[in-house]
Amino acid sequence: MSLTLTLVIAAGLLAVLYGIVRTAQLLRASPGSARMQEIAAAIQEGAQAYLRRQYTAIAIVGVVVLILAAVLIGPLAAVGFAIGAILSGSAGFIGMLISVRANVRTAQASSEGLARGLSLAFQSGAITGMLVAGFALVGVSGYYAFLVGPLGHENTSREVVDSLVALGFGASLISIFARLGGGIFTKGADVGGDMVGKVEAGIPEDDPRNAATIADNVGDNVGDCAGMAADLFETYAVTTVATMVLAAIFFRGTEVVGSMMLLPLAICGVCIVTSIIGTFGVRLGKSNNIMGALYQGLIITGVLSIAAIYWVVTSLVTAPVTVGDKTFDAMNLFWCGVTGLVVTALIVVITEYYTGTGFRPVKSVAKASVSGHGTNVIQGLAMSLESTAAPALVIVVGIIVTYSLAGLFGIAIATTSMLSLAGVIVALDAFGPVTDNAGGIAEMAGLPPEVRVTTDALDAVGNTTKAVTKGYAIGSAGLGALVLFAAYTEDLRYFAANATPGSFFDGLGAVAFDLSNPYVVVGLLVGGLLPFLFGGLSMTAVGRAAESVVAEVRRQFKENPGIMTGEVKPEYGKAVDILTRAAIKEMIVPSLLPVFSPIVLFFVINMIAGKVNAFASLGAMLMGVIVTGLFVAISMTSGGGAWDNAKKLIEEGHHGGKGSDAHKAAVTGDTVGDPYKDTAGPAVNPMIKITNIVALLLLAVLAHSAVS
Repeated sequence: MSLTLTLVIAAGLLAVLYGIVRTAQLLRASPGSARMQEIAAAIQEGAQAYLRRQYTAIAIVGVVVLILAAVLIGPLAAVGFAIGAILSGSAGFIGMLISVRANVRTAQASSEGLARGLSLAFQSGAITGMLVAGFALVGVSGYYAFLVGPLGHENTSREVVDSLVALGFGASLISIFARLGGGIFTKGADVGGDMVGKVEAGIPEDDPRNAATIADNVGDNVGDCAGMAADLFETYAVTTVATMVLAAIFFRGTEVVGSMMLLPLAICGVCIVTSIIGTFGVRLGKSNNIMGALYQGLIITGVLSIAAIYWVVTSLVTAPVTVGDKTFDAMNLFWCGVTGLVVTALIVVITEYYTGTGFRPVKSVAKASVSGHGTNVIQGLAMSLESTAAPALVIVVGIIVTYSLAGLFGIAIATTSMLSLAGVIVALDAFGPVTDNAGGIAEMAGLPPEVRVTTDALDAVGNTTKAVTKGYAIGSAGLGALVLFAAYTEDLRYFAANATPGSFFDGLGAVAFDLSNPYVVVGLLVGGLLPFLFGGLSMTAVGRAAESVVAEVRRQFKENPGIMTGEVKPEYGKAVDILTRAAIKEMIVPSLLPVFSPIVLFFVINMIAGKVNAFASLGAMLMGVIVTGLFVAISMTSGGGAWDNAKKLIEEGHHGGKGSDAHKAAVTGDTVGDPYKDTAGPAVNPMIKITNIVALLLLAVLAHSAVS
């Protein structure tokens, strides 16, 4: 094993060690009063019970896929799939375990001051972030080291490439289930609880008299923490794998293939170190600017990462290389990496603009609430549509710049650089649900009003950081999927050029994605419809889950009038159980949609018009998914964040404050935005990549079946 690969694995293990040490520090913090601990225990119990049942259901699907991978591709691909799936699931489960222990400690810390509450909440998020990055890097680099070391396979062998792609598929499959199932649970609880509690009963958010309150807090952990951890683990792993696959294809047979395959791993390794340093830079200044304190850590990480990427690239790329008609050197690749970091920064800034309480979009939605429910919804939809323009243009410029510098491999390096900051980005995301839960615990435990003021300030920023993280995840997913599409086209060209007589690829020739070919148009249209259909199924699932919660909360209010007077305790477990069953049932069909769609399309077109048109149609489908998926996901997450923070802006005292007509209208908008931003929108992210990975695996299956 090379020194570079050893250091990469060591960097991943360093992130895991950071998570372990920080967890020990977190658990030493005070969990508050007996009442606070009782509420936190109920949230912990519900979150663990849900994830156990969810992962049991996912495991059934996983075992079937594992067997198919072993039979159709080979045992090494099956092992890769298992590694990706297990580590993705572990990242989600550990993220939940950390958050359900941090929430009560953050509530207690908030009683000691804003700085203490911020510090503890971010510390918990940093634990999850570094464990996600560490697990992903150790998983990919460790399995790659095993394949080329003890097993002795060449870097570019099909066994190595297919096994790494299978690892990415394992991570993606778990991610989409975790993201979607957790999103259905959390938003079913949130929407149902708000509709009966805030709108009908007129009681505050997180009021202990609402039977859906515990379920809502459980949902924050299984959706925003476990779901996002699995999501960004998958994005991190898949992007790294895709860049390695491109390097294996582009530099096959050259002396630099080994160093080029190590390059994305090395970039991720050094950026783990810079991310760890950056976490220590989060400090609340005299201005008490919470977002500023969080951005301070992100900026430190970004600046240090520029220097780290320069060192890595110039160390591994010592001479100009040529791919097709593109010749580039270390500085070209360095500037591609810098472009990736700049794209990250711009997407963060743009997303904050559309979801932060201090900017025009959120203020306009809050102002529209004065006129009524309809105008609130209209303005929220307008902002969600408008919010897609700037990120898309940033990504367009990023693609043009990096392609001009180093071709498709330059785009891949830029995307890898974006994902290399996943540790600190996940820290910002996990900060949100922890502070949200802390506010809920403060409300239910009857802590002094000033504690809730502190947690509300943290939670308002947390809403923005969650939206920012989703914007980052979606933007990087779009570029990552583009890298996967490039891998598909290059893999297809390789199989066609190296086909054995009588194999499936024999006589295939060049596959062109020509818009004059009706089957290419068919592929574009089918791919384009998938994110909309997936989003519709996801929204419907949340609606059905929320309806069951509404019915349950209404039943309890009706049958137990003492709940409203505080004489009778609601049956919190009933709502948790209803949502658990609903989420697991509802997540299956949408999650399998991107798995089967590429396979069905390919074989249908192959039967109708032959294999050349089938491959062309499948490739066009992948592009259609990327294009529409990017816009659907951005519009949903940014629009939902704007609706949520417009409600919080009104609750701060603007436009009549809590209980006003404007507030009621804002609650309606937030109810619409909840499944937008926390279920359907974020789940489109893994859905885009799963479709592309399945296409890559289909090529491997066809090639394997032709040879075996």
